[in-house]
Amino acid sequence: MIKMTREQYILATQQNSLPRTENPQFYPVGIYGWRKRCLYFFVLLLLVTMIVNLAMTIWILKVMNFTVDGMGNLRVTKKGIRLEGISEFLLPLYVKEINSRKDSPLVLQSDRNVTVNARNHMGQLTGQLTVGADAVEAQCKRFEVRSSEGGRVLFSADEDEIVIGADRLKVTGTEGAVFGHSVETPHIRAEPSQDLKLESPTRSLVMEAPRGVQVNAAAGDLKATCRKELHLQSTEGEIFLNADTIRLGNLPVGSFSSSSPSSSAPRQTIYELCACPNGKLYLSPAGAGSTCQSSSNICLWS
Repeated sequence: MIKMTREQYILATQQNSLPRTENPQFYPVGIYGWRKRCLYFFVLLLLVTMIVNLAMTIWILKVMNFTVDGMGNLRVTKKGIRLEGISEFLLPLYVKEINSRKDSPLVLQSDRNVTVNARNHMGQLTGQLTVGADAVEAQCKRFEVRSSEGGRVLFSADEDEIVIGADRLKVTGTEGAVFGHSVETPHIRAEPSQDLKLESPTRSLVMEAPRGVQVNAAAGDLKATCRKELHLQSTEGEIFLNADTIRLGNLPVGSFSSSSPSSSAPRQTIYELCACPNGKLYLSPAGAGSTCQSSSNICLWS
């Protein structure tokens, strides 16, 4: 136990009650001076930037017509994306299917050309359709045009052949149809009240069929014209001409003088048809017997 005398207690209490002569030092807490001004400036700048950004965002949403379903002419539906009005694509567009509305057509427009490409799973080009200002080009292994009802092939083309599946092929050009090679068809017919003309201006015209060629003019004339020679040839059969009247015009007439000429003899109106060894036909004045031998001098001229 510590014991303290009265003098020690009084001395200790007096020393604690004496005023201190030293000045206390104060240290301020916070930001003061130019640092405080800079902080207020940056806070104000941040506030202005936020207000400008908010205003620009609201303006963009208003101009682009953003809605819950999409923006502008673009609408996002359960079936895909729907575009209304005119839309421009500056970069390639990759889609699976493009459909127009039921009451409006689908229009693809470009300042130069419109190209549609098809590729396989390896990215290789398998088909291309280009619509240009001068031509429409299709590059593919097989090109087909089908009917809207039933999907029947109306036209198809590949490297080997071209097939036209329509019931009737109609050529409306004034010059007709020009074929560089052979044509195989079961029937060639002209329009009603129109003439059918098969012509080869510089070469020959050949019609062949394994079971016969039939040329029929039901309501008109049949005319075969050539510049040099017309050959009717049958290798195993016959050439049959069946008509009420068979006329061979412009045949040469041989000269035949009767053994007993008479000045009062009537004008010769009946002739005999004769044939030269080379097949040339000519007429000879008819007599009591054959006069072909008497007027056979025409065969020497041929």
